[in-house]
Amino acid sequence: MRVSPDFLARPFVAFVERFYPDSFVFAILLTGVTFALAIGLTETSSGEALVIWGDGLKGLLPFITQIALTLLCAHSLAHTDLVHGALDRMARWPRTERQAYAWVAIVAGVGSLIAWSLGLVVGALIALGVARAGRARGLRLHFPLLVASAYAGFVVWHMGYSSSAALFVATPGHALESMTGVIPVTETIFASWNLALAVLTVAAVACVCAGLAPRKTAASEWVEPGTAPEPGEPDRSTLGRRLEHARWISSGMGALLLAYLFTWFRSRGLELTLDVVNWSFLGLGLVLARSPIHYVALIRGASRTLGPIILQYPFYAGIMALMTGTSLVHLFSDGFVALASPETLGFWAFVSGGALNFFVPSGGGQWAVQGPIFIEAAQKLGVAAPVVVMGVAYGDQWTNLIQPFWTLPLLAIAGLNSRAIMGYCFVVFLVTFVLFGGGLLLVGSGV
Repeated sequence: MRVSPDFLARPFVAFVERFYPDSFVFAILLTGVTFALAIGLTETSSGEALVIWGDGLKGLLPFITQIALTLLCAHSLAHTDLVHGALDRMARWPRTERQAYAWVAIVAGVGSLIAWSLGLVVGALIALGVARAGRARGLRLHFPLLVASAYAGFVVWHMGYSSSAALFVATPGHALESMTGVIPVTETIFASWNLALAVLTVAAVACVCAGLAPRKTAASEWVEPGTAPEPGEPDRSTLGRRLEHARWISSGMGALLLAYLFTWFRSRGLELTLDVVNWSFLGLGLVLARSPIHYVALIRGASRTLGPIILQYPFYAGIMALMTGTSLVHLFSDGFVALASPETLGFWAFVSGGALNFFVPSGGGQWAVQGPIFIEAAQKLGVAAPVVVMGVAYGDQWTNLIQPFWTLPLLAIAGLNSRAIMGYCFVVFLVTFVLFGGGLLLVGSGV
């Protein structure tokens, strides 16, 4: 009897479709669970927990602004004539359905190794491009699996150049410098074992996504949303109208931003932050837009993606405040440290990081609360600090696969909800547990 290649994914897809709530409902339920844990497991009273939560709601406001700009600027850049054409050409490379899923995962993975924000946006855009090109070629592509492949590629972001924990300990004057000194990225991100595991993971994820391809009769193809008609001849009847359609105005502002970025990279090297990524998208978008008013229209088209993100992130900020403002985070981490030996500390740092990522879905924030605990344990057990640094980082990126927080930017661009992709992500979640956990056990054993 021939077994369909998507057989492994079916129970997870069925489970998600039946039991997995919308990501906003997930955030509300997680808030309730965190309240219960804080009150039940710590000495925090219900009134104190309420104040900690309420005060913490504003904790991600700067990040919300950054991620909103990321979506607006990246979405608009992707819809400029030049970039849209380039993405379409890349999207035409796959010749079969399985190649399409693998290619999306690889592109998203490479983008994520450069910068996590780049991976999410590029992953969504290449998924859309492959869906469009595949339909034109006659391929029967399952659009939810294409988007899931893009999100699955994101699972390696902490192994690349925007790894929060690795960059934190590589920065002179960091909070743990008295314990660890400055740990250069050559011992974390660019360590041979991390690079090898990153390449292996991207390859494995691509193969898994290709293997999950459903039967052609079960494919759910992408339906292109209605688009606004192409504008006619610009109205240049007044000076104001002529300025609106003057390309030199938008291109000049874009060039100014790109000149600033040139000085940034010349003085700091390849130092990528979310702000730098945003200014890159904004500058390129302005340079490539037909005119200032054309860029405003592109931004207006992108703005419809922002609602769910702005709505949910304050609740996650409140959850993070409850975890860090009580002793919950220490209870979690101390419990895992108690199970560890010199050979397994990196593994338990990974599992601990994965568990806490549900409540503190921020790589930098998570390291800030877990780092001191695991660095102290590493010193007591004689374990090299880079192992636990990357262990916590691997855990954070691993459970992102089943935590809706980071799906929001990608899904907003793709036009899906989290239920559509989570079943497939669960399969990748199981595979990457073996890869990350096994890799850290080998490194801990000195293999």
